[in-house]
Amino acid sequence: MLLRRLSSRLLLTAASAAALAAVPVSAHADTGPTRMPPPPFGAPDGPGGDHLTVTVADSGNGSDGTRELECGPAGGTHSDPGAACDRLDELAGDGQDPFAPVPKGSLCTMQYGGAATAHVTGTWHGRAVDATYKLTDGCEISRWNRLVPVLPATAP
Repeated sequence: MLLRRLSSRLLLTAASAAALAAVPVSAHADTGPTRMPPPPFGAPDGPGGDHLTVTVADSGNGSDGTRELECGPAGGTHSDPGAACDRLDELAGDGQDPFAPVPKGSLCTMQYGGAATAHVTGTWHGRAVDATYKLTDGCEISRWNRLVPVLPATAP
C-alpha cells in the first residue's frame, strides 16, 4: 500500500514537472516593472557632493573645533581629508552605515572613555547625515574608534 502511494505521488510530481517545462517562457503573467532594491548605504549616487561638517568638543588633545570634510575629491579643512574619506569608503564598501547609531538593546561594557563629543552633519553619498558621538560606554567608544580618522583618535 505504501509503495503504491509513493509511486502515485512520484508519477504526479513527474507529470507536473513535465507540464511546467512545456509552458513557453513568454507565457508568464506580467506583473509590471520590477523594483530594484535601493543601493546599500555608501553606494554613491553620483560623483562628488559629499560634504560633512565635523564638530569635536572636550577632546583634551587639541582636536576641538569644527572642520569641513569633502570627499570626491578629498578636501576641506579636516586635518587629513584623504584618510578620512578612505575610511568612510572602506566602511561603506563593507556595506556598513558609517553613521549608524548603536543598535537598541545592545549590551555594552560599563566604561567611560572621556568627555569628548562629536557631531557630524552634512551629506554622504546622497544621504543626509546627522550623527552624534560620545565616549560614555564600550559600544559608543567602539563606534567612535571605528570612525577614526574622520573623528580624532582619543586616549583609551
